[in-house]
Amino acid sequence: MKIEDLYKFKRVAAPQISPDGKSVVYQVSTIDFDANKSSTALWIAATDGKTPPKQLTDPKGKKDTGPRWSADGKKILFESTRSGSGQLWVLSVDGSEPKQVTEISTGASSGTWSPDGSHIAFVSSVFPEFSEKPFAESDKLNKAKDEEIEKSPVKAKVFTKLFYRHWDEYVGDKRQHLFVSKADGTEARDVTPGDRDANPTSSTFSSGDDYTFTPDGKHLVFTAVPEKDESWSTNYELCRVSITNSSPKWETLTLANKSADSGPKFSPDGKKLAWRAQKKEGYEADKWNIVVADVKPDGTLASEPKSVTAGVDRSANDLAFGLDPEGDLLIYYTADQGGATPYFATHIGRPDDYIRTSPPMGMSSGMSVSLNGRRAWTMAFMDAPAEVYTIGISPESPKNLKQINLSRANDTLLAELDLPRPESVQVKIEDGEMQMWILKPPGFDAKKKWPVAFLVHGGPQGAWEDGWSFRWNPSLWAAQGYVVVMPNPRGSTGFGQKFVDEITADWGGKCYRDLVAGLDYVEKLPYVDKDRIGAAGASFGGYMMNWFAVNDIAKRFKCLITHCSVWNFESMWGTTDELWFDEFEHGGLPWEIPGKYREFSPHAKAAKLKENKTPMLVIHNDYDFRCPIGQGHELFTTLQRQGVPSRFVNFPDEGHWVLKPKNGAYWHKEVFAWLAKYAPPGGK
Repeated sequence: MKIEDLYKFKRVAAPQISPDGKSVVYQVSTIDFDANKSSTALWIAATDGKTPPKQLTDPKGKKDTGPRWSADGKKILFESTRSGSGQLWVLSVDGSEPKQVTEISTGASSGTWSPDGSHIAFVSSVFPEFSEKPFAESDKLNKAKDEEIEKSPVKAKVFTKLFYRHWDEYVGDKRQHLFVSKADGTEARDVTPGDRDANPTSSTFSSGDDYTFTPDGKHLVFTAVPEKDESWSTNYELCRVSITNSSPKWETLTLANKSADSGPKFSPDGKKLAWRAQKKEGYEADKWNIVVADVKPDGTLASEPKSVTAGVDRSANDLAFGLDPEGDLLIYYTADQGGATPYFATHIGRPDDYIRTSPPMGMSSGMSVSLNGRRAWTMAFMDAPAEVYTIGISPESPKNLKQINLSRANDTLLAELDLPRPESVQVKIEDGEMQMWILKPPGFDAKKKWPVAFLVHGGPQGAWEDGWSFRWNPSLWAAQGYVVVMPNPRGSTGFGQKFVDEITADWGGKCYRDLVAGLDYVEKLPYVDKDRIGAAGASFGGYMMNWFAVNDIAKRFKCLITHCSVWNFESMWGTTDELWFDEFEHGGLPWEIPGKYREFSPHAKAAKLKENKTPMLVIHNDYDFRCPIGQGHELFTTLQRQGVPSRFVNFPDEGHWVLKPKNGAYWHKEVFAWLAKYAPPGGK
């Protein structure tokens, strides 16, 4: 695999199964590397797997995304940029040309149908001061203000409260509101007016589908940001509002829970509502339980919510209602487990009776379930990108079910590449064991000595999993001629909530010692050249590179690569966008507990850089508001001031990730060149 191959893969996502369970519509993105952009089309596949998939739309270089079936299965609602800004379009499955149904100056996204297909709802970011006016008037005022800002020679930004930035963009005083219109786009109205977001502004609290129509089609239930202190509170709520604006005041359904609630889903019969809920205030990595309550047709709760996953030590990522073979109601959900993300199912009436419904490998996501219980989802592996899967009958044994790859968008390219499967090992650490992946390069010869790329994941509440990434792709690193090592230390998800929690306020403690144990394990492998080991990481992984650099372990690495990292916890607090993260991790505000912010802050031990002199490649980007650019400047300045071999790569047009194709290719060349300079690739 070469760098250019990474941009030849098609990127499959967002599967939606038809109400009758016979078809799946999904999106496929392709990269035009020369043009430095991507396009996305809609495809459809029969769930019996007997006919090849068919392309439904040709956006001609634009993006068609987020498909949703109408209840009768005759139409597909989707978002498209083909007319300029993102708007909602409708496609009839009979093959007629798509029709644009929304025309709103601020754009429309995340569209969905009402149960009877008479209305659609969507999200748009608008200026709240106009939101209570009639739609035509407010849209005209929003357009005029946006144009005034765009044309003005003065580019000053004025803020009156937090948040004013999210991840990689300035949002200013705009708010994400929910709109409802008739199915043809007429009679649109803002049903959540006011100075509050009716849609998650942080991806941490999003589960894909963040709002839904009630069973009677007359209300919306949605995930709302905290009513106050949104930059340092995790109290996301489920709220309910009328689609007619007859009662525009939001009704909060989850007042009793002071932590996060998100992702409402109604059961197919409309009698139950399920969602994800956390218990610990201010802690974004708390376990997500799935709770269920009885509801009335208008969405009001008719019983106290009860957790159906309280007895299971795994955190739910997303959820979908389904039926078991006997027709009993159950809930499907994904959860990280042991370096993978399988699907699980639990019965509503028997919450402790849960089953794993996909193999304990790969990364599953985006499950969609038909009315008759058939399901479709995407699944990726470390040696294969995501494809759409369903469950079918095995022709070899009709009594057995098997997973069927419906999309097969990357079969041809995969057949041309040598992509070895990873090996999972267990490393002894204090208080137990740590799971760690080892991926050997193509053409691996155990009789030779090989260099190592030791990668630390971000989060820190995340994990290296048996999945595919278009950013940090282990197979591409291995193909350079390295044994790629990916440990899952304290803080990693998928190994129980206690394991996750043990990194809180202890970033440079147990987690660091787990990684040292992982390195000890690697150096003892008979095929490893311990004099050619480099380490790399991004975000929290970048922090850990900086922590390595100011501790004795640095001398065991020939070089370090740190991407969009944290160097100084004290300056990080006042410049990052989500304050709840730093404040929970450190236990308070910096002026209240200054010592705690310095305890594991690499900058406080900067003198060790000169002693260790481990060469460092620093990468940081101007539009990274999560780990702001100043962190990179401070680190590089300190490295240069102390005479440590170092190089600073800055992308002024990127955020936390490097997403533009040509920037991504340049990033990989810089990273691999730095690694090769100090830890030359290949077996010897």
